[in-house]
Amino acid sequence: MSRVVVLVVVVLSVLGLSGVGAEDPYLFFTWNVTYGTIAPLGVPQKGILINGQFPGPNINSTTNNNIVINVFNNLDEPFLFSWNGIQQRKNSWQDGVPGTNCPIQPGKNFTYHFQVKDQIGSFYYFPSLAMHKAVGGFGGLRINSRLLIPVPFDPPADDYTVLVGDWYAKDHKALAKTLDMGRSIGLPSGVLINGKSGKHGSGKDDKPLFVMEAGKVYRYRICNTGIKASINFRIQGHTMELVEMDGSHTMQNMYDSLDIHVGQCFSVLVTADRAPKDYYLVASTRFLRKEITATAVVRYAGSNTPPSAVLPKGPTGWGWSLNQWRSFRWNLTASAARPNPQGSYHYGSINITRTIKLSSSRVVDGGKIRFTLNGLSHVDTDTPLKHGEYFGVGDKFFKYNLIGDVPPASKAPFTLAPNVITIEFRTYVEIILENPERNLQSYHLDGYSFFPVGMGPGKWTPASRKGYNLLDAVSRHTIQVYPRSWSAIMLTFDNAGMWNLRSELWERRYQGQQLYISVQSPARSLRDEYSLPDTVLLCGAVASLPKPPPYT
Repeated sequence: MSRVVVLVVVVLSVLGLSGVGAEDPYLFFTWNVTYGTIAPLGVPQKGILINGQFPGPNINSTTNNNIVINVFNNLDEPFLFSWNGIQQRKNSWQDGVPGTNCPIQPGKNFTYHFQVKDQIGSFYYFPSLAMHKAVGGFGGLRINSRLLIPVPFDPPADDYTVLVGDWYAKDHKALAKTLDMGRSIGLPSGVLINGKSGKHGSGKDDKPLFVMEAGKVYRYRICNTGIKASINFRIQGHTMELVEMDGSHTMQNMYDSLDIHVGQCFSVLVTADRAPKDYYLVASTRFLRKEITATAVVRYAGSNTPPSAVLPKGPTGWGWSLNQWRSFRWNLTASAARPNPQGSYHYGSINITRTIKLSSSRVVDGGKIRFTLNGLSHVDTDTPLKHGEYFGVGDKFFKYNLIGDVPPASKAPFTLAPNVITIEFRTYVEIILENPERNLQSYHLDGYSFFPVGMGPGKWTPASRKGYNLLDAVSRHTIQVYPRSWSAIMLTFDNAGMWNLRSELWERRYQGQQLYISVQSPARSLRDEYSLPDTVLLCGAVASLPKPPPYT
């Protein structure tokens, strides 16, 4: 287990953190990242472990905690962690993706220092390089509300993290080799719930994952940590009261099942109000050619009655899923991470300064599959984009704005290059994500939460704005785009840094369906962004350059 030490007073210069209040507690972790043999589907394979654990240890933090994680890379290849949904305010230096961080080389270590500033809710971390995410290295990250700020429901009897996702019974290097050869990795081999498929070698159920006492209420934080498939989650015989998603409190509607797309996290309350026996948690894939299902047992305390073999059926079709999304509403009266109603931000009354329409495509180049956004397939660089920008040498290996704000003609040739666009600091922007393909897609934006104001079939037009929800769309960081449909998001780009907008379907991201957004403050001021930390790893074109003057 990781050793956690909480300190209230820390010398900030030692940690290289500027502008972080010393009154906020610190959580310290040491993580050893290794390979290990795991067999979540009954077939031994090489997995990525953290301190010997698969999945990795949960991070249990509170709003404004400072998190310090010393990562030792004991793999045979470079490695990075990223923190899905953590906004890294003014601090893209800690985002942990190739465009912002040099990788941790084999046998080396790096210490992440970041603050979960003004956030609450359910998140997770994951490895961001190569195909590492396909074989482990992920875990839950929760941010609890401070005691002085109430949440809009009574404290649950217990709080459970549920990591669900598709799984491939293949080595990550084999998966990467398949993609490098220009082929698809195909359908997943199975689905996991907290690293297990629900049955052990003899075909019997694994031991109960959770225990509930009759009459009590429990919180389940469910995150889709997979790499390809949307997951429908349900609990046999029970309904779920949705209370939070991606860090925002929701109106507390009841659901028999929930579609959770790759990269998303939902929190539900479950009342143990059924006959005292065992029940199944059920996670099944959606929108694939075949349905793949995993189960886990939740036990009522004292039960010795096995669960019913009849599993609750999941929904069919994506129209059902779209209608469910339309039922999600932000809780405008609940407090957020700060002591004020989270809905006091009237996003619907802000004037849009720019509309960016991004359309995906699948292309074949020399017999190899690539994926694009607006005709450009992203290629990572040896020097992190953020480092090149900060040191003033970025023009040597990337160019800004190679794509426009509208997609090119359908027959236009595609390009392989680093995909970096600029957005003016503190402007309010509308982004349209168009999916002309037959599979569902899921997009995530680092550094921000946004308002998903609209979705619909076909192509977006300005007339589509008439159907926008400009009052209580749930602020979140990951959004799905249904087949041959569009989704619209709005946000203020007020977090200076270099931020990754990517497909959460990992083979698409690996083969180019991503870009970076450079948001620069003209002031070069600590008010807007932290300086390059003293502890940051440098590599590539900036490894031997003198560091620029820090921000003031």
